[in-house]
Amino acid sequence: MTTADDFGRPPRDGWAKLVPELYVEDIGASLDFWCRLLGFSVAYQRPCEDFAYLEHPDGPQIMLCQRCESWETGPMQRPFGRGVLLQLYLQSIDGVQARLQTSGWPLYAGPREVWRRWGDREGGKREIFVQDPDGYLAMLAEDLGERPLSTRTSAAAG
Repeated sequence: MTTADDFGRPPRDGWAKLVPELYVEDIGASLDFWCRLLGFSVAYQRPCEDFAYLEHPDGPQIMLCQRCESWETGPMQRPFGRGVLLQLYLQSIDGVQARLQTSGWPLYAGPREVWRRWGDREGGKREIFVQDPDGYLAMLAEDLGERPLSTRTSAAAG
């Protein structure tokens, strides 16, 4: 007998204000990638719909649904998600990067350190980019803090 507990619960930190839902070819392969390699867990799922709502301990949330053509607004061609970059901010990307490397999953780009101007300062991130089994591109980043604009950046801006 199936109970309500078999299907999970709402996300432990509440509902995010924006949660992307990715249509995938194989829900099992996608769950393996997002959970085992990227560190998400299943908050709840609806197995009869091949649907799972995932959450990461650092806050990001995402939904996965095996394609059923109900909400597809046009032809789906691989790689899915062209034109969309999913940005996931984590406390550290080291564990994810190690799991990807150990499993032989290729990085799309990175790791790299970038500093971007925010008004009168710069904010730093360390980033890696990876595609999931369906080709969705995800940037995983950790915060490196803020610093004043460098003299070279200030002169170029002025």
